[in-house]
Amino acid sequence: MSGAFPDVGPDTPGHPEPGVDALPTFLHRLVEALPRVRSEQISRFVPAPDGSGRPSAVLILFGEGENGPDVLLLQRAATLRKHAGQPAFPGGATDPEDDGPIGTALREANEEVGLDPDSVRVIGELPPVLIPVSGFVVTGVLGWWENPHPVGPADPAEVATVARVPIAELVDPDNRFRVRHPSGVLGPGFGVSDMFVWGFTAGLISFVLDLGGWSRPWNRRNMRDLPAEDLALAMRTRPPDAVR
Repeated sequence: MSGAFPDVGPDTPGHPEPGVDALPTFLHRLVEALPRVRSEQISRFVPAPDGSGRPSAVLILFGEGENGPDVLLLQRAATLRKHAGQPAFPGGATDPEDDGPIGTALREANEEVGLDPDSVRVIGELPPVLIPVSGFVVTGVLGWWENPHPVGPADPAEVATVARVPIAELVDPDNRFRVRHPSGVLGPGFGVSDMFVWGFTAGLISFVLDLGGWSRPWNRRNMRDLPAEDLALAMRTRPPDAVR
């Protein structure tokens, strides 16, 4: 289900009884906008009508820490076969036993960073988008971290670092730029918490910041080339039959 407040019960792990009044005010505009979002607003790559592609999900988890509202990001280990060294939201491919995208996102977050699903109030889903290079069809699951607790890399072989990145840091014009791939493709980028965020994750962050009404004007002529080490990792992990 896309849109705000999936129909789930209060006794379902990770799915407390929803209600906009139970959420902090900074999330209200985001929640109200969710029902109107379409896949093509997020990415020009939308799922095929025949339903092909491998289902997956990521958890876009909002909290409120010492530096105000924040979002949880991780950086994958440089030794992984796929997506090595890349900043990302917790998430991954759907398993048969998962209860849809919400189940996938919460399970993956638990496996990757030790997140307790019961600490999260799910507030909605974004419509799915396609990542052509991998064939994954990704649904963004949005959550409010109602009862935050310490998290970190559950397996250092998979996750290098975990960070709660303040929204104020993400929208700071000094931390925003456009990333130039050697192919000439341009995309959004962020320099936050010692991470160079690019690709799908940066695009999703940029969209959600706009949707939530948090974005500030920034210099879109500020270009940075994709660092050589990031490019090398991306090319090393690219499947041989990847769509270009």
